[in-house]
Amino acid sequence: MGASAPGGHQTHIKYGLHKAGIFRFAPNYVHPEIAYSIIGRANQITYGVLRVNAFRFNQTTFKARGRDQCCWLSQQPTDYAYLASPSSYSPTYHPDYIDMDKIGHSHLKGTPLVAAITSVCSLGFWLFGYDQGVMSGVVISQPWLKQMGNPSTVMIGTITSLYDIGAALGAIAAASSSERLGRKQTLIFGAVVLIIGSILMGSAFERIQMMVARVITGIGIGYITSVTPVYQSEISLAEHRGWLVCCQLTSMLGGLMLAYCMNYGFYFHSSSAQWRFPLLFQCVFAIYVIAVTLWLPETPRWLMRHDATPDRGTTVLAKLRGVSSDHPVVQHERTEILDAIAIEAKEGGSWSDLFKDHGIRGNKRFYLALGIQFMQQMTGINIVTYYAPTLFQQSLGMSQERALFVGCFLQVWYLFASFVTWYTIDRVGRRKLWISMAYGQCLVLVLEAICVKLNTPRASIGAVFLIFVYEACFTWGWMATVWIYPPEILPLKLRAKGAALAAAADFLGNFVVVQITPPALRNIGYKTYIIFAVFNFVNAYIVWAFYPETAGLTLESVDVIFRRDDEPAESRTMTTFGLQWSIVGKAAAAVKKVKWNRATGVEGAVQSGIMTRKKESDDGVESGEAKS
Repeated sequence: MGASAPGGHQTHIKYGLHKAGIFRFAPNYVHPEIAYSIIGRANQITYGVLRVNAFRFNQTTFKARGRDQCCWLSQQPTDYAYLASPSSYSPTYHPDYIDMDKIGHSHLKGTPLVAAITSVCSLGFWLFGYDQGVMSGVVISQPWLKQMGNPSTVMIGTITSLYDIGAALGAIAAASSSERLGRKQTLIFGAVVLIIGSILMGSAFERIQMMVARVITGIGIGYITSVTPVYQSEISLAEHRGWLVCCQLTSMLGGLMLAYCMNYGFYFHSSSAQWRFPLLFQCVFAIYVIAVTLWLPETPRWLMRHDATPDRGTTVLAKLRGVSSDHPVVQHERTEILDAIAIEAKEGGSWSDLFKDHGIRGNKRFYLALGIQFMQQMTGINIVTYYAPTLFQQSLGMSQERALFVGCFLQVWYLFASFVTWYTIDRVGRRKLWISMAYGQCLVLVLEAICVKLNTPRASIGAVFLIFVYEACFTWGWMATVWIYPPEILPLKLRAKGAALAAAADFLGNFVVVQITPPALRNIGYKTYIIFAVFNFVNAYIVWAFYPETAGLTLESVDVIFRRDDEPAESRTMTTFGLQWSIVGKAAAAVKKVKWNRATGVEGAVQSGIMTRKKESDDGVESGEAKS
C-alpha cells in the first residue's frame, strides 16, 4: 500500500494484517530524529512499542493522542519495524516532507561516510588532472595533428587553453548553482557536462568541434573543481580538513599520471585511436562520480542555512561524526554553524557583497582567495603539466617516444611526492609551505634556465632532474594548500561564490600560461624559466606580508579573526599593510593556541579551535578567547 508524504512524494509502505502488526518501510525512508505517526482505525491503537532491529535501535514507545500515534526513531535507518499491537491499521507519514536526496540514501556514518565523500571529491580532481595530462600527448600525436589540419604552435596553444576558458565559466556558474541547488547536485551536473564534452572531443573530425568540445569539457571541470573543495571542507573536522583535501589533489596527480601513461601506451597505435581512446576514457570515472554522489548527503552547513529548521542538517552532521544527534560534539558544532549563519545573514551574500566589508572584511578575504589561486598559476607549473613532452622535445632534443616515456616517470614521481603533503599540510601550515616552496621553485627555475642555455648532454640531464625537483616543490607547497585556502578564508555567505571566482582566477591564470608557453619556448627559450622564477620570488613576499594562517582553525573561527568589532581602536588608522599584518599575527596566535590546547589536553579546550567573544561584565569590553 502506498501513502503520500507531504510535498506529493509517494512513500511505499508494506504491511501485513496479522496479530503482530508487521509492516515494512521501504529502504531509507525510516530516518533518525524524524517524527512519524500511525493513523489507527476506530482509535484501536492506544499504546504500542515500536521495535526496529533491536541490535541497532532502542525500543521506542508511543502513546495515543486521539487517532494519531507519534513515535521518534533513533540511531540509524533500517528496513523493518514491528508494531506490538493492533491487527489492522492504516500507516501514514505525518512529519514534514523528508527529502532523502539531501540527507543521503547511504547507511554509512562516521569515518566511512567521510571517506565515501572524500573519494568522490578526489575523483572530481582526478578528472581535472587526467584532462590536463591527456592533452600533453594529444598535441604531439601525428594522427591528431593531421586530423586537425597541422595547426601552428599558436593554434595548439589556443585549442589547449580553451579548456581553461570553459573551466573559468563553469566555476563562476557553479557559484549560483552551489548555493541554490546545493554542493551535491552541482557536482553531479558538472560530471554530466564533462561526459558530454569528452564524447565530443573523442569523436572530433574538425578543428572547430575539438575547440567547442574543449570549452564544454572545461565547463564541466569548472563546476567540479569549484564545488568539491567546498563540499569537502564543509563535511570535515578542522584538524582533518587539510589532510582530506590532500587526498583530492593526490588523486588529481593520479589522473595526471594515468593520462601520461595512457598517451605512452597508445603512442604505438598509428590510427586515430592513439588520441581518441584516451580522450573518451575519462567518461568512465565521471559516471562513477555521478553514481556514488547520488547516495551521499548534502553538507550540514548548506542544509542548516536553507532549511526552515536545522533538523536535516543536524541529522547529517551526526551521521558524519558517527554519533547521535544529541551528542555534545554535534550540538557544539551545530551551534557554531547556526551562529555563523545568523551573523552572515545580516551581511548579505550577493555577487556585489564580495566587494564589501560588512564588518568581517569580506572583500579583503575574497581578494586573498582570488590572489592565491592566480599566484599558483604564476609559479609556472602548467609549463610542465601541459607541455612536458613538448618541453623535452623542443628544449632538450628528445624523440617523441622518449619524451612521452620520461613524462610518465615524471608524473609517477609527482604522485608519490604529493604524499609528503599529507603529513605537512596541517602540521607545518599553509604559510610556511607557500613561502619556502616559492623560494625553492624560484631557485630551481633559475638553474633550469642555465641548463637549457648551456644545451650540452650533461646540462640536459641536469635540466630533466631539475624538473623532477620543481614538481616536488610545487606539490609540497602550492598544490593542496592553494585549493583548500579559499573555502577556509571566506565567510559562509560568500563561500560558494568566492571559491568559484577564485577557481575561475586559477583557470584564467592557467589560460594565460598555456596560451603563451608554446610560442615562448620557441621564441625566447630559456628566458621563459627566468620570467616564472621572478613570479615565484614575488609570490613568496606577498604570502609573507598578507596571508594569515588557517591550519587547524574552524571555518567559523576565521570570521572572528577578521571581525572588525574585535580590533583595537588604533587599527582604524593603520595602513593597509599594517592592518593586514596585524590580522596575520592574530591568526598565528589563534593557531598557536589551538595547537597548545590539543597537545596539552587543557580542560575546556576547544577541539575545533573556534574563537568566541565573551562580554566582560566589569568593563563591558569584548575580547576573543578560546572555548570548547
